[in-house]
Amino acid sequence: MLRNLSLAVVLLLVALVASAVLLRDWWERPLTLPAEGIVLQVEPGDSLSRLSRHLAKRGVLDHERLLNIMGRLLGADSRILRGEYRLNQGITPEGLLTLLQSGDTVRYLVTLPEGITLSDALALIQASQGIRSTLAGANDSRLLDLVAPAASAEGYFLPETYQYERGDSDFKLLSEAHRLMEEALAHAWQQRRAELPYSEPYEALIMASIIEKETGLAQERPAIGGVFVRRLELGMRLQTDPAVIYGLGDAFQGNLQRKHLNDASNAYNSYRHHGLPPGPIALPGRDALMAAVDPAPGDALYFVARGDGSHEFSATLKEHEDAVRRFQLSRRANYRSSPENK
Repeated sequence: MLRNLSLAVVLLLVALVASAVLLRDWWERPLTLPAEGIVLQVEPGDSLSRLSRHLAKRGVLDHERLLNIMGRLLGADSRILRGEYRLNQGITPEGLLTLLQSGDTVRYLVTLPEGITLSDALALIQASQGIRSTLAGANDSRLLDLVAPAASAEGYFLPETYQYERGDSDFKLLSEAHRLMEEALAHAWQQRRAELPYSEPYEALIMASIIEKETGLAQERPAIGGVFVRRLELGMRLQTDPAVIYGLGDAFQGNLQRKHLNDASNAYNSYRHHGLPPGPIALPGRDALMAAVDPAPGDALYFVARGDGSHEFSATLKEHEDAVRRFQLSRRANYRSSPENK
């Protein structure tokens, strides 16, 4: 009888060892995935059992119950984080549980170009893959609350490339863009040149937006900033077309006319009103901010597009009128106001 008991114990031990070997083999064996891998979406509240069942139905995971058991034993089933996870070839059940607890989710990118308006930036964000649209427009109350006491949210968001996860909201992304703009504006304001004609950082932001819209070549930002700052200091009107166009809004149909330049009801009409417009006209980048607070020295008060993306700068009205005749009234066939690569 003792001999039979010993044999039973040996057989049990053999079975346990064999099971452990098989379990280890399964635990370290790669899942069945296509060459390009798959993306697994984990929604808030998803359980490990639901995810393992989903993977089993797709033919990715065998022995789904083993994954659930291991998840409970390791405490992983209660630490799964929501988001999209990319499962690449070679990942094992062990690696899967580690990944689902890591928060290392699929990241998407959206780039807000320098010089676009907030409305265009919002449209670009809302058209991006996986973004959850929650904002009604550039005048949404949540955006206005972000930038208070400013009356308009325009300009107060830094144009950069942003990472986000599927399910992130447009407001979350713009909140980050606003935070970065506040940091960039504060940094620029600390670096400002003495005796500039600004009373507060917001005025520098307005000027930076004008510089951004007027600049074709990046290296010309400080020179264009210098022209506009000198105009402010001398009490001259800024006379910048982009500001007029911004004030026209949807009424602008692509052709700026004399009646638009004479319209004093347009608060952004810098041909009729002195000083800065009431708010920014676009989203300026870091270089435009610096050009606003540290403009290039000189005596130029005018500039005109040469037709290759650059500008001709002039100190006197006569020089400017001569430049206009050369570059505007006798335009060559390949004339363009912006360079091919800004």
